[in-house]
Amino acid sequence: MSFFEKQFKLKEHRTNTRTEIIAGITTFMTMAYIIVVNPGILTAAIDTPNAFQGVMTATILAAALTTILMGFVTNYPFALASGMGLNAFFAFTVAPIAGWEAALGAVLISGIAFFVLAITGIINWIDAAVPGSLKKAVAAGIGLFIALIGLKNAGMILPYPDTLVTLGDWTSPPVLLAIVGLAITAALIAAKIRGGILLGIIITTFLGWFFPTAEAYEAGAPLIGWFFGTGTETVTQIPSGLGSFVTLNLGENFSALGEVAFHLDFRGAISLGFMVLFALVFVDLFDTMGTLLGTGARAGFLDDKGRLPKVKQAMIVDAVGTGFGAVMGTSTVTTYVESTAGVSEGGRTGMTAVVTGALFLLALFFTPLALMIPGAATAPALIIVGVLMMGAISGINFEDFTEALPAFLTISFMPFTFSIADGIAIGFISYPLVKLVSGRGKEVNWFIYVLAAISLIHFFA
Repeated sequence: MSFFEKQFKLKEHRTNTRTEIIAGITTFMTMAYIIVVNPGILTAAIDTPNAFQGVMTATILAAALTTILMGFVTNYPFALASGMGLNAFFAFTVAPIAGWEAALGAVLISGIAFFVLAITGIINWIDAAVPGSLKKAVAAGIGLFIALIGLKNAGMILPYPDTLVTLGDWTSPPVLLAIVGLAITAALIAAKIRGGILLGIIITTFLGWFFPTAEAYEAGAPLIGWFFGTGTETVTQIPSGLGSFVTLNLGENFSALGEVAFHLDFRGAISLGFMVLFALVFVDLFDTMGTLLGTGARAGFLDDKGRLPKVKQAMIVDAVGTGFGAVMGTSTVTTYVESTAGVSEGGRTGMTAVVTGALFLLALFFTPLALMIPGAATAPALIIVGVLMMGAISGINFEDFTEALPAFLTISFMPFTFSIADGIAIGFISYPLVKLVSGRGKEVNWFIYVLAAISLIHFFA
């Protein structure tokens, strides 16, 4: 009996080594974009000299080790990495208040809280207490928030005092490249090509060699052209550390990692208040629970009552991943819905997750290539991810106004206040309030009234 058969019980799950390897590669391809997108977001707040490379290394290590742990502990084909939305919350809401070190401290505290909730089983009770419309609204609101960041990073929209935002200069080469990248990525996703987001980033990065920088364009360079050997700077540039790719030198990665790892400010984290910490736990909880159940259903793992066996172990691994990620220097780690890609390819055991995790580790040798990826190539990925997350809005019952209004307020306040925590707080205040004035207050779980009171304190204390 081979190690893989003994460890993962392949025959029992009606799969084989080849299928699991293909499934693991497929999952990796669909979520590998996080390697460059996550540091692209977090470095808006982390200002160390080599922040991008350090956060990228932390992202890779957190994803790799947590995904491998999930494979061995649960024998499920679920992959994990720093969550989209929570990274934006980290960079644009939490870090500006108390600094990125305090934000990392808050992530670690939320991971510990998540661990306690998971191991005690309280997490399942909370999941049942929160209405489905608010869960869907939070996901959709985060999607809109991420899309806004993508549009801003692409230069498609700009801040404007009279109208808050206005249209950017779409004749600028980087903006035009982002628009082309968005069209390419959208076409790949529409064609249901595996790894469409990652392929979109790669293709857009390649095209960036044919677009001059905005400064070069203003100095007289053509909008599109062949610039090699001309001295004209292009949107995509070859990083000075590309030689380390050839020599497989990991020294630069871990040197940069040292700038962000183990930099946690717990005093600052506690000063952020309950609502910020709750938002970190809340979003991770429902993101993870929804992914576990959705992917588990796709793989046929759910029992007759629609429950996922070993869900507690999966939640604990998720919590451990968040804690480890915070220590390494990245935002909340969560289970990825992209795991369904591997399941669709036949992945049924933890071997799929182990293969995915191993590929993340292998990516450490390719980080110099990732350093050349411009913001114009990652911005379309943010917009596409935002669109996919907005799909949750279809699960909201807009025929029932007592469900529709709180959901709408939750969704709209996230981008308009540039704060996920404020959007969640508005949702928890408005939901019981609308139910009460409609004479349907008894439909609301008492726990939601408690959260509404805490949310009011968040705004007025």
